[in-house]
Amino acid sequence: MASKMDIAREGILTFNDSKAKRSFIMKHWPLYAISIPGLLYFIIFKYIPLFGSVIAFQDYNIFKGIRGSKWVGLEHFQRMFEYHEFLMILKNTLLIGLYDLVFAFPIPILLALLLNEIRFHGYKRVVQTVIYMPHFLSWVIVGGVVVALLSPSTGVVNHSLGWFGIEPIYFLGENSYIRTILIGSGIWKDSGWGTIIYLAAIAGINPDLYEAAEMDGAGKFRQVMAITVPSILPVITILFLLHIGRFLDFGFERVFVFLNSLNSENGEILDTYVYRAGLVDRQYSYTTAIGLFKSIVGLVLIVAGNSLSKKASGEGLY
Repeated sequence: MASKMDIAREGILTFNDSKAKRSFIMKHWPLYAISIPGLLYFIIFKYIPLFGSVIAFQDYNIFKGIRGSKWVGLEHFQRMFEYHEFLMILKNTLLIGLYDLVFAFPIPILLALLLNEIRFHGYKRVVQTVIYMPHFLSWVIVGGVVVALLSPSTGVVNHSLGWFGIEPIYFLGENSYIRTILIGSGIWKDSGWGTIIYLAAIAGINPDLYEAAEMDGAGKFRQVMAITVPSILPVITILFLLHIGRFLDFGFERVFVFLNSLNSENGEILDTYVYRAGLVDRQYSYTTAIGLFKSIVGLVLIVAGNSLSKKASGEGLY
């Protein structure tokens, strides 16, 4: 049994800890004040809407509201898995997400490593600006550019193929090309913007490490592989885990601008299906169930990925 002296000592330590915390908060109150808008954003637009997920278990009626709508349990989830095209749509979403992870995720890393080796700063800034610019274009504009380039009659690509005696190809009218178009257009649009974080991480590496490696006779490639890549590996790991968490969220507008009845077999994903079933056909409860399914899968993936990452490299999100 603890003595009175031990109890008193614990009370003093607790008091001192709470006093130190209050003192720390008062000292750094501007930082806490700056974080308030961000916290309010997540509370209002991310956490409060989570309560609306309850309509996935109801036959929701917009006139009766959540309280007046009938509860149906897991009926919408059962309907989702019984839908004859659901497995095809889920397969498309998984494959496109996998291709994006394998081919698109490494591109910003490679670009950052290459840009870091450019020593002429004027040229480096020009290159950075050029590869950043597509990020600020909407997917409607990007879609228009890609459609114009791939047009079977006036597109540059088909004109180039004609020089080699190849007949014009209607790229957006065939299922076999749609996934490549989606991944390729995404790389062109966002890979330059993705280099910002990696360049910032590279800028924080101690230059003495490179000088020591150069004195030991290490070339540029060896310095990159032995110093740069290991130094930015924690950043790569975190961004990789965040990417896994968005595995099923490929993006509605990114696919919708290219989708048509000729390529929907390989191009339809969960986001575009939710648009058709939810907004066009007004099946709110059903599409909420699909969204909840996506969120649960994303949560499982990010938890599993974080656990594997911590075991393999010691780095993780939490």
